[in-house]
Amino acid sequence: MECSWKTVLLLVCASLGVQYTAIRTLRDTLPGPCQGSFNCHTRQPRDSRWKAICEDTLLPVESPQKHILLFATTRSGSSFTGQLLNQHPGVFYVFEPLFHVQQAFTNTSSRLHRTLDRRALLGAYRDLLLNLYTCDLRFMENYIRPEPQEHVTGSFFRRSSSHALCTPPVCPAGSESVANGLPDETWCPKNCGALNLSLASVSCLSKGHVAIKTVRIPEIGDLRTLIEDPRLDLKVIHLVRDPRAILASRMMAFSDQFRAWKIWNATRRQPRYVDLSQITSTCKDMAASVEMGLQRPAWLRGRYLLVRYEDLAFHPEDKASEIYRFVGLKKDSRVWSWISQNTNSDACSPSEWNYRYSTTRDSRATAESWRRRLDFDIVNTLQNLCNDTLALLGYKQVHSLVQLRNMSYSLVEAQTFQPPL
Repeated sequence: MECSWKTVLLLVCASLGVQYTAIRTLRDTLPGPCQGSFNCHTRQPRDSRWKAICEDTLLPVESPQKHILLFATTRSGSSFTGQLLNQHPGVFYVFEPLFHVQQAFTNTSSRLHRTLDRRALLGAYRDLLLNLYTCDLRFMENYIRPEPQEHVTGSFFRRSSSHALCTPPVCPAGSESVANGLPDETWCPKNCGALNLSLASVSCLSKGHVAIKTVRIPEIGDLRTLIEDPRLDLKVIHLVRDPRAILASRMMAFSDQFRAWKIWNATRRQPRYVDLSQITSTCKDMAASVEMGLQRPAWLRGRYLLVRYEDLAFHPEDKASEIYRFVGLKKDSRVWSWISQNTNSDACSPSEWNYRYSTTRDSRATAESWRRRLDFDIVNTLQNLCNDTLALLGYKQVHSLVQLRNMSYSLVEAQTFQPPL
């Protein structure tokens, strides 16, 4: 009996050893520049093309990278908030890379609403995020159309929103432009040419933080496998906004999709069919994620920060400092200069308001500007649909048109959410 027990124990140990070796082998052979989130000098790349790039690029030896996910919903102020990260020289920032995955799935399937397709899409989202966080930007070639040639593409969604993709080594012409407050939305595509994904990966490896913004993941629970992945040091900034403001912004940015809402708002008569499902789902997903985040399950503890856009708009320096402390970034003068230029009424011209992804605006003025644009009947309908979400996040309801238009009466309750443990 004793001999049999020892034999079983030895077999178990041997099995575990084989599994450990297999896992290490798989991890070390994962595709990507220099195999991982350390810089080139801490890896031994097995791909000769990556080895040449790494050996020719002088990157400082640094500690393992930190990873940031700006988790939000469409038209919640995420483009503006993402720039707080993008302006920092130590951050490699990517604006909505999951757009390419969604486009690929939309073009190949008409059944995205089915459970299997939703799971496949979320799986593809997580897979791409993991590869981007480990600086393998060439993995995006699986989704970019037309397919990049020699790892070069001119179809990278919103490349100009990332300083790292518009400055050396990715864009040699971008060095002087940064000192002059550029690159901006028009400068980068004109002066940088097509995007070399190999050089983008090198740039990524040189930064201490990799930050990604996305509005395409419904709930924070969908991120659990990424947050628990031992290869990452991932923290989530959950940006929320008053659902009434979100709807007003969507009506302006996506006129065709919200035509019925716009007719309702202009005529004060509700059309026969208005799609209430989208904003209802937004409220439910937002509330579910906030409740989970504030409950602080073990897998999310210390990795979740809730930020209301309204608080950021009215107190940008304080909230930016809170965000930086959370993700482990030091203050930088360029960031505070950008905040000053983009949170006052002299920062923007009327033409810039019409650009869908513009971040040059008076954030203080836009935070509650929806109150001047939405008809009271629409606001009242939305309040009934999203009552629980509004209460959870500290947004007050209005009960008359006079109250709605009274801008001296704030609808944002002073509320301090418990800081992450």
